[in-house]
Amino acid sequence: MQPAQALRAKDNLLLCLDAFGTLFKPRKPIAVTYAEVAASHGIPTGGSQNANEVQERFKIAFKGESERNPNYGKATGLGPKRWWHNVIHNTFTAFMPLGRTVPMEAIKELYQMYSSKKGYVLYPDVKDFFAELQKYNRDGPTQKLKWPYKRVVVGIITNSDDRTRGVLETLDLNVASRRFGTSAQWDPEPSSSKDIEFVVQSYDVGHEKPDHRIFDAATTMLEQVLAAESSETTPDDFEKLYVGDELEKDFDGARRAGWHAVLVDRNGVMSSSTKFRYGRVNLMDHKPQIEVIMARSLFDLGMWEPRTLRAVPRWWKYETA
Repeated sequence: MQPAQALRAKDNLLLCLDAFGTLFKPRKPIAVTYAEVAASHGIPTGGSQNANEVQERFKIAFKGESERNPNYGKATGLGPKRWWHNVIHNTFTAFMPLGRTVPMEAIKELYQMYSSKKGYVLYPDVKDFFAELQKYNRDGPTQKLKWPYKRVVVGIITNSDDRTRGVLETLDLNVASRRFGTSAQWDPEPSSSKDIEFVVQSYDVGHEKPDHRIFDAATTMLEQVLAAESSETTPDDFEKLYVGDELEKDFDGARRAGWHAVLVDRNGVMSSSTKFRYGRVNLMDHKPQIEVIMARSLFDLGMWEPRTLRAVPRWWKYETA
C-alpha cells in the first residue's frame, strides 16, 4: 500500500508550457519566409514557389549545425547568433551563383525576424488563457478553470536559444525577468502579477527535452519564486503539469521526469466534438504504446485533474504522421 502522503492531493499547481508550436507559431511557413527574404536580397531560390527546395536545404543545414554545435552552439561556445548565421548561410549556399556569397543583410534580416512578432503569431487561445489564469490566481476558480488549487505558478520550458522571453514579450505577454541560469534583475512587481513567472530554455540549462534535467531546472525556478515570496510552501506542495505539442520531447519527456503531461492538439487530429481524452500511441516503432492525454485547446486544460482523469473509460487512437 502506498503511504498516505503519496496519495494526498497537492494544494498548488506548477503549470509549465512549451513555447514554439504550443504558444506561438511562424506567421508563414518558415521556408516561404526564407524564400521571400532571399528573393529580396537577390538570392535565386526561385521565390516562394520553390519553398519545398528551400525547406529541404534548411532541414539539412539545421541538422548539420545541431550535430556540429549542439544546443544552438551552447555545447561548443559558438553561441546562438553565430549558430543561426551558419544555418541560414548553409541553407542558401546551394542557390548562390559561382563566385557569389550569401548576403549578410539576408542573414541579419531573418535572424531579427525570428527574434520578435515579425516572425511569429500567438495561437488564438493563448492571450485569453493567460488572462483567465490571472483571474484564477486573483479570485479563485473561474467558469473556465475550475481547478481546486490555491496557487498556480506558470513557467516556460522550451528547447530554444536565448530569445524565447523576448519573443513572448513582443507578442504582448507579460513575462517576468526570472530566467534559469542568469542573474537578471528581478522585476519590482511580484512575479504572480505576470502571465509567465519564469523561463527555462535549453540553451541556458545545457540540456534539451526530453532530458529530465531541463524539467528539474523548472523545479529550481519554482523554489526561487517561492523564496522571493517568503512562502512557507515548498515544491512538494505542487502538482507539476507540462503542456506541449510533441510526443517524445514534451509528453514522454515530462512523464519520465516525474511530471504529469498533456499534449495540446495544434494539428487538429481530434474531432471537433472532443475536448479532452485519453489515447494510446507508439512514439516509435520499437517502443510499446503509451497512454496519451490530449486537450484540444489550452482552455480545455481546465478539465484536467490528475486523479479523476484516471477513471475516464474511453480510448482513442492518436495517429502519427
